Amino acid sequence: MNDPSDHATDEKLMLAFVQGSPEAFTELFGRYRQAIYAFFYRRLPDPSHAEELSQETFLAVVHSAKRYEPRALFRTYLYAIAFQILRAHRRKMVFRAAFFAARASVPDPARQDSAEAVLLIRRAVAKLDATDREILLLREFEQLTYAEIADLLRLPVNTVRSRLFRARTALRELLESPAPQPAAPQLPALGERT
Repeated sequence: MNDPSDHATDEKLMLAFVQGSPEAFTELFGRYRQAIYAFFYRRLPDPSHAEELSQETFLAVVHSAKRYEPRALFRTYLYAIAFQILRAHRRKMVFRAAFFAARASVPDPARQDSAEAVLLIRRAVAKLDATDREILLLREFEQLTYAEIADLLRLPVNTVRSRLFRARTALRELLESPAPQPAAPQLPALGERT
């Protein structure tokens, strides 16, 4: 059958949810569940935290529904909520690390990606400036437009463009440079005394 929610914009669905339609929220959840999980998964070492923060994001949408105003795209609104939740999570992890005198997140070796290429890319992305990294991830993985990224990070669009260019260039250089090799010990030449 032809479901009208298939053709409704995200913004219309959110407004329908605000007016009491649980089906509208179910449709929005279906459209964005994987994308929001992937948003967190790419930024956190533990997949269970990604799942937890994804759920927290959709709960925040439910709790703040009455205050929703379609000033921007729903997608931008949703990623703004996810970004705030991610920041709060990172602050908690830093606090816990300082309080318990432990590293904030120790990746479980059994859960780490086995593909060496994925690991190299993750390490290279992690070396980027924090803002450049966020812009790159939002553009390349979340497929947000320059304007949406600018709204989300409260930056001018041209700044987003230039920082994205800088991030891509830095990432390319990091991936193309050979991995640092440990220095070989200097052996004395034949006949040389040590």
